[in-house]
Amino acid sequence: MTILNSSDEIKKREDDLDNHHEDFRIFGLIIFLIADGMTFAGFFAAYLTYKAVNPLPEGSIYELELSIPTLNTILLLISSATFHKAGKALVNQKNDLSQKWLIITASLGITFLICQLFEYFHLPFGLTDNLFASTFYALTGFHGLHVTLGTLMILIISWQIRINGGRITYKNMFPLEAVELYWHFVDGIWVILFIILYLY
Repeated sequence: MTILNSSDEIKKREDDLDNHHEDFRIFGLIIFLIADGMTFAGFFAAYLTYKAVNPLPEGSIYELELSIPTLNTILLLISSATFHKAGKALVNQKNDLSQKWLIITASLGITFLICQLFEYFHLPFGLTDNLFASTFYALTGFHGLHVTLGTLMILIISWQIRINGGRITYKNMFPLEAVELYWHFVDGIWVILFIILYLY
């Protein structure tokens, strides 16, 4: 009888440990984003160092238009807000509303990419004109890749959040939380990039 009780107690303790097992997925994602941020920091440092130490002759650095980058900044800031609303709607078990906010967020991301391509086609310099041009395309292109991946993930999340057959619910919000954190990171990187490339 004592042995049986001990076995039941051990099993109960194991179940309790399983139920209270800490979730380190967000922590792992944060570590990944820190590493990714260091890559961007390397690009920023290279650009700022090059600009300070090796200024190009007059006329070699072209003045950049601010209209499209400013619009893109507004688009990404709004998209962060709409993504947050999607999360709030899911917490309140309003999957259909959450899905709509996610689609709006993805649409803003796609609009950002279209605007960036439009800017590329109207820049007064090419990729290989000089080191400034190469750095500009490397920074904005690398960030554009992140926006593209983020937009694809948002579209996948919006499908998985559907009412009938969706895997993401208010009880299983990690996929949405992870993509939201990634998206806010991408938005924050753009703000820094905008300041350094266009305003500095």
